[in-house]
Amino acid sequence: MNKIAKLLIPATAALFLAGCGGTQYGAANIYSTPEGAEIVNLKDNSHLGVTPAKISFPGKPDTAEQVTIQLQKPGYLDRITSFWINRRHDSRAEALAQPIDVKVELEQE
Repeated sequence: MNKIAKLLIPATAALFLAGCGGTQYGAANIYSTPEGAEIVNLKDNSHLGVTPAKISFPGKPDTAEQVTIQLQKPGYLDRITSFWINRRHDSRAEALAQPIDVKVELEQE
């Protein structure tokens, strides 16, 4: 094997592996009627924001995840909903520019 090939093969492999790792993003616009509901991620009980909210979800490249959230607002019944996030964007900004819409109607107590 010549000297150039010995240098190129590891460099090419490193570039390929770098492209296979890392993080990609998906995003959702979460709306509620009425607005102002707290959004809780039921996976870890984390607070994601208050509707309307645009939220990104990082993860392994080209993966999908079912996200389950609970919306809570005083005077309204809690509402649980699920949706799929596809991580296909290379940056958070790109994902937030192309979110999926998640619309939830809350029912008064």
